[in-house]
Amino acid sequence: MNADFLTSIKQLTSEKALDEDVVFGAVERGMAAAVKRRYGMPGAVQVRIERSGGAMDVWSELEVVELEEDIADEDLQIELERAREIKPEAQIGEMLRADHEIEFEGVGGRIEAQTAKQVVLQALREAERDAVFAEFSGQEGGIVSGTVLRVDQGQVTVDLGRAQAIMPLSEQVRSERFRGEQRVKAVMVEVLKSAKGPQVVISRNRPELVRRLFELEVPEIGRGLVEIAAIAREPGQRTKVAVHARQEGLDPVGACVGMRAARIQNVVNELDGERVDVIQWDPDPRRYVEHALSPAHVLAVRIDPETNTAEVAVPDPQLSLAIGREGQNARLAARLTNLRIDIKPQTVAERLRAEDRGAFAPQPELEIEPEAPVAPAQPAVAVAEPEAAPVPVPAAAPQADRPAAVEGAEPEAEEELEPEPVAAAAELAADSRPGQIRFGEDVLRREIEEPRRQRRRPRYYEVEEGLEDDPYAEYEDEF
Repeated sequence: MNADFLTSIKQLTSEKALDEDVVFGAVERGMAAAVKRRYGMPGAVQVRIERSGGAMDVWSELEVVELEEDIADEDLQIELERAREIKPEAQIGEMLRADHEIEFEGVGGRIEAQTAKQVVLQALREAERDAVFAEFSGQEGGIVSGTVLRVDQGQVTVDLGRAQAIMPLSEQVRSERFRGEQRVKAVMVEVLKSAKGPQVVISRNRPELVRRLFELEVPEIGRGLVEIAAIAREPGQRTKVAVHARQEGLDPVGACVGMRAARIQNVVNELDGERVDVIQWDPDPRRYVEHALSPAHVLAVRIDPETNTAEVAVPDPQLSLAIGREGQNARLAARLTNLRIDIKPQTVAERLRAEDRGAFAPQPELEIEPEAPVAPAQPAVAVAEPEAAPVPVPAAAPQADRPAAVEGAEPEAEEELEPEPVAAAAELAADSRPGQIRFGEDVLRREIEEPRRQRRRPRYYEVEEGLEDDPYAEYEDEF
């Protein structure tokens, strides 16, 4: 074989990113088809190319059958009597091989070249499809990134590089709109093998997408220091994520939010502005329910194991907050905890307590599995649990001290007694309710602006001098 031809085969191997044996096998089948068409050889023609030197071996094979009546294909089979004329020791069922000396420089012609080309291209396409299928078939549930090629009748076609993926209408978020050349990330659902090649199905409305995005943005999750315990999602609207730490002293919620909320903001941007609440997972189902219902403040929780129900009492003004718009907050909390949640206002719960019913009724002992993962870090508990950062009825909020400082008789003394960092830290602690995302920019903005308001000098001063004289007395006669 020509050395340039051998070089071209190896170059094709690197361009297609295929195995060398696969490409050589495709060329060998193409050459065999060209030889058979050129010389009209009987039997199955085989060509073998030496990988290093490029030498070619050509032979044909015929299956030996007993009688002429048993021949189903004269081109591939031969009767025993004729086979023994060529090879005396031939047996029934044996493949009779005949070697041929072919000068491939003479195997030319437009028809033979076209036949070889078609065979080689078809073999390469099949090899590429098999390679792509093998590459994606083990990645179900993983995240992929690609470019939108087209949107046809609601179905989105995405270019993944070596393959194209489709996103059916049922796997899309209703509020999202796609356009050409847009970069999207999605989770791979399944890989199907079809006549046109592997068919990759992707989705953007499944909870696995949120999990994979957090794994990309939060290194602690990738290293196993923080684990996502559960995810409840309503695509395009809101998602609740329960996390817990596997290392002592690590705040799982803070790790997912990141410095100045950079990590959680990247996830929200990728989800097209969908609200994401990160809460602290707890092995105690009562505390877990409290965290899941954030940002509402929960007064008491009672678990009924027989009915798998959590009876919850909340302050009367926060009943609508606990339920959420169209019941969304309670619905996501129920999915997150796998419990049926019954929310009642404080007045009703106290009335039921007299009947030993409701959230304030005595709670039976609950069996908590010892092998359940627990986040022992105290800082994480302080951030995520309502007891460490209580958010009671709005009248008891820490911000109520600031109007008192402004209305007091000596506002300047109040400013001296309360340093600015302490005020900012107190407000940050008040806003760090479980599951609620607080952005560092808001805290820093208040820390900068509010001291300026406190230091601002009043424009007018009330003095007692001259108040006994009415400056408008001289105009009374004119009116």
